Amino acid sequence: MNGRPRRVGRFPGLLGVTVLGVLLAGCGIRATEVPTDFGPAPSRVRCSQTEADGASPPAQGLPAQVFLRCGSSLVAVDRTVRTPEGAADSGQRRAQVAQGLLDQLSASPTSAEKEAGYATNVRGGMTVRGPRPGDPQDTLRLSTPPGSLTSYALAQIVCTFSDSAAAEGDGSVVLGGQDDERARRYRCTDEVRARPGSAEPPSTAVTGG
Repeated sequence: MNGRPRRVGRFPGLLGVTVLGVLLAGCGIRATEVPTDFGPAPSRVRCSQTEADGASPPAQGLPAQVFLRCGSSLVAVDRTVRTPEGAADSGQRRAQVAQGLLDQLSASPTSAEKEAGYATNVRGGMTVRGPRPGDPQDTLRLSTPPGSLTSYALAQIVCTFSDSAAAEGDGSVVLGGQDDERARRYRCTDEVRARPGSAEPPSTAVTGG
């Protein structure tokens, strides 16, 4: 013996795979070109809307979409928002819808959504109210000031609200805190949806309504 370790196990196996491929080809069956010793292929497509549809929304309510984080971007998923019944003015109705959307954003994603890569940065317990005297009529005031939110959470809220019945339908939403800070009009842009971690929603100060 010369003391050199022997290499065992690979070449006989490779020869067997080659012979099997030749036999399959001879039978009219196309041999796979993908190695089979790395486990099964992933069964779910990351950030796929179809994969996220595992949730069973309530039978009654307002159809809506909320923006969840998937990887480094925001992706809309379908939800149903329940709002209290009864007469309400437009400001109250808008705040009720916004609260339902907040609750959906802060809820843990379903198991199907988690498998598809979805997550949320909006923390639970946040509330929203309508405008105060002197605010524009479409103002929504959060219990947590917008400036105190993480960039991901703010982007999720802005993009969700601006694309819903909580806003005026022009692609923007007016947000403020519960304190005396002046509300600002935020917009959800393509850049914000693509890079919510680094591109904060653009905003401008608003005057009274």
